[in-house]
Amino acid sequence: MSSYLFKRITTMLITIIGVSILVFMIIHLIPGNPVNHILGDYATQESIQELESRLGLDRPITVQYVSYMANAIQGDLGTSFITGYTVVEEIMNRIPVTAQLAFYSILFGSFLGIGIGVLAAVKKNTIYDQLAMTLALIGISAPGFWIALFLILLFSYQLSIFPISGYSGFYSLILPSITLGLGTAGSIARMTRSSMLDVIKQDYIRTARAKGAGAYRLIFQHCLQNAVIPVITLIGMQFGYLMAGAVVTETVYALPGLGSLIVSAISTRDIPTVQGLLLFMGSIIILVNFVVDLLYTKLDPRIQYE
Repeated sequence: MSSYLFKRITTMLITIIGVSILVFMIIHLIPGNPVNHILGDYATQESIQELESRLGLDRPITVQYVSYMANAIQGDLGTSFITGYTVVEEIMNRIPVTAQLAFYSILFGSFLGIGIGVLAAVKKNTIYDQLAMTLALIGISAPGFWIALFLILLFSYQLSIFPISGYSGFYSLILPSITLGLGTAGSIARMTRSSMLDVIKQDYIRTARAKGAGAYRLIFQHCLQNAVIPVITLIGMQFGYLMAGAVVTETVYALPGLGSLIVSAISTRDIPTVQGLLLFMGSIIILVNFVVDLLYTKLDPRIQYE
């Protein structure tokens, strides 16, 4: 196990370095000068050169990258060109909203998706199976912004049950969580059905059924418990993506999360904020996948890492 952890941690660090190089290079290859966004169109050449020198943008790109990573290792992701706050402060101010949204979305999507997937597998090739998979396909295919606007129109504008936009606690996260959870539920439902059907064919399931195991025990203890590994993998990936910031949903609902922050940072060419956010998001996804790998041994004792 210790050998596996060492290899996985080493792989994680190499991946994060690769992500940082890719992000750094892409951002600096984008046309345009961020200094022009800060000073405006009528700035003099002298003021532009002075600000570039102060921000370190006049140095070679390799020197900028090494300096950036040296500071990032110490927890310094730079300072926003626009707001003047450090990127770490910006992330810490925004992450509570995104974390809550990701948790509620994955909770809703997991319960709904697993329930639909189990029903579809147990009722294979029946009207219930067809209806369940049709709903799952709609959840996957429907654009997030369309679902968000439909929910706002129905529950906020017509029925006046939920707020249209903004953040004021749990109540304002219900519609965004449903918006994200529906797409997540569709993917989980399809994976659950496929995995359940593979397990149902196994000999030990037929043996348990022959011994008189009840329907509830057969489905949830014997089938679902052994079919849950690929489902957990998918849930972990979805949670990582949600924690990285649901850009469209947060923008539509005007939520002050990481997704809306990166949209505003990109539009203003706020390079330190964009770099820091993308590096943070990539690290979150990598870390979540690592935790999911470690959970495998707890969910299925047959899995051992040598």
